[in-house]
Amino acid sequence: MELRHFTAFIAVAEELHFGRAAEGLHIAQPALSQMIRSLERELGVPLFERTTRRVRLTASGEALLEPARSIVHQVEGAKRIARAAQEGIVGRVQVGFGGTSGYSILSLLAREVAERQPGIELALRPQTYSGEAALAIRDGHLDLAIISPPAPAGIDVHVIRQERVMVAVPTDHELAVRDEISMGELRDQPFISYAPSHGSQVREAMMRLSDEAGFLPRIVQEAPDPYSLLALVGAQVGISIVVESSEHIRIDGVSYVRLAEGADAFTLALGWRRNNPSEALARVIDIVRDILPSPAT
Repeated sequence: MELRHFTAFIAVAEELHFGRAAEGLHIAQPALSQMIRSLERELGVPLFERTTRRVRLTASGEALLEPARSIVHQVEGAKRIARAAQEGIVGRVQVGFGGTSGYSILSLLAREVAERQPGIELALRPQTYSGEAALAIRDGHLDLAIISPPAPAGIDVHVIRQERVMVAVPTDHELAVRDEISMGELRDQPFISYAPSHGSQVREAMMRLSDEAGFLPRIVQEAPDPYSLLALVGAQVGISIVVESSEHIRIDGVSYVRLAEGADAFTLALGWRRNNPSEALARVIDIVRDILPSPAT
């Protein structure tokens, strides 16, 4: 049983026509038929029902299709990794991120790195917020992280976008029906926030905006991550300032309201140590610049 047998089987299963499948594989139809018969003999089961008018999968053929695709996909991945190793493009990149913006960015980046540079492993460190992430890069504990400029000396940044913040409130809260809220209207509300030790830029934005509105927020509870934070809002513990990208997270009992002063609350960027010699990191940064171009200035 060889890889070519599975490739031939998949082609016929998708086309349900030996002639078209043979054309797609650039082989003669008799050779394709021979490969299918050889695979059926080795498995001991018929994979196709053939008549003069049509071809269709048997129950055994249906059961084999997804495992066959998985085998071909894994072999192709192994080939890419081997070629990457031959070219020296292998390595591990430690990546720190926090908050809902971080999850969305890292999901995209991880997918692209796996496709373009399969020899590079991204070691993800979630719940690593901007302030502590920047220090971890500076001290060599992280290679790459989502941060908010300005960054410490020696760290290069690639700006992704300006982040807006909004307000998460309990669904039955009197403010939940509003289209927009000003920060000053939140003066007497209980707040849920991230711990100051995280260096969260969302917390920094909350503190700055409340100071500009003339009050100090009354923080009644701190949360370790955005999902816990929103769960506390849904439990009516308090309200919270969150990034606009949190709006796609649907948690029972939570509504989102636009904050009048929330536009461009902070800058979202990826940062790395300028003198990091890692070739793997350099390749990942190239991918970052390609898929996440900086906004026009």
